[in-house]
Formats: sequence, C-alpha cells, structure tokens
Amino acid sequence: MASFTEKAIRESFLKLLMERPLAQITVKDIVSDCGVNRNTFYYHFEDIPELLEKIIMEDFEEVIREYPTVEKIEDCLDAVIGRALQKRQAVLHIYNSVNREIYEQYLWKVCDYAADAYVTTIVNDRRIRKSDLAVIKEYLASLCFGVVSGWLRKGMHEDIRAMLDRMCEIKKGMVEEMFSRCEEV
Repeated sequence: MASFTEKAIRESFLKLLMERPLAQITVKDIVSDCGVNRNTFYYHFEDIPELLEKIIMEDFEEVIREYPTVEKIEDCLDAVIGRALQKRQAVLHIYNSVNREIYEQYLWKVCDYAADAYVTTIVNDRRIRKSDLAVIKEYLASLCFGVVSGWLRKGMHEDIRAMLDRMCEIKKGMVEEMFSRCEEV
C-alpha cells in the first residue's frame, strides 16, 4: 500500500500529465506541485519512468481484481477503455512519448490477461490440447491489442466501444468454432 507522500507524488504527476506531454514534466515540476522535496521523490521512485510504470502496473492489478473471470472479453477491455477515457489526455501524452513501450506493455498484459481469463472461463470441461488453447489465447490477445493500439494511434477519437461491440457481434461463435475444431475426441 502506497504511503500518503507516494500517493501525493502520483497524483501530482497524473495532474501534470493531463496538462502537458511527458517530455515536458520534470521531477522538479512534480515535487513543486505536491509540496515535497526532490529527496523525497527519489526515496519513493528512481525516476519518472519508474513512477509511470508503477502507476500503470497498479492500474493493471485493479483490472485483474475487478475481473477474476471473464465471460465476455469485451467486458474486460471496456474497463481498460473506460480508464483510458477518464485520463484521455494523460494516456495520449504517454502513448506519444518515448515511454510508449511502458504503456504498450501494460496494454499487452491486459489483453493477454483478458484472453487467458476468457478462454479459461469458457473452455469448461472440453478436452483441448494446451498448445491449441495457447494459439487461441494468442489470437484473441493480439486481436484486442491491435484494435486498442490502433485506437490510441488515431488519437482515441473514434467510438471504440461501438467498434468493439460490432467486432464481437461479427466474430460471435468464432471461439466456439475454434474450440470444436480443436476438441479431442
């Protein structure tokens, strides 16, 4: 659990990230905003990328707690999209920075988790080889990652929820079909 000071540093950083690009935020800006000194910042975080990574990983852990099982993959992605839309400007500032990889790693982990939890939830007692399940999970994770990262690349302007709903409507039954093709008799 984060201390009061650590939370204040995180909140100041996110506030500043909503206002300006990541490259324009310094440790001095953060500590000035939250009223602590530089040594206090460095006591809690090695640098700004570590602070960013901790915030992003905390968000990932919240998604996992919120969705221990996934009956519809779009529900888990909707939670991530909702979080991104709440902090739209901050997400775009991260995505359009040299630290994009940190956000992409987060996005991949969420998509991978959603695909894994979804397949694990719906596989039931079917007898499917682990290697085939891994292929299906990888396909679903890659599909989700591609859709969401494309949305980010386009500046989060289109209605991603409508697009995901339509995509899920179009692909309805595909996973069941994949399972039936892989099921061992």
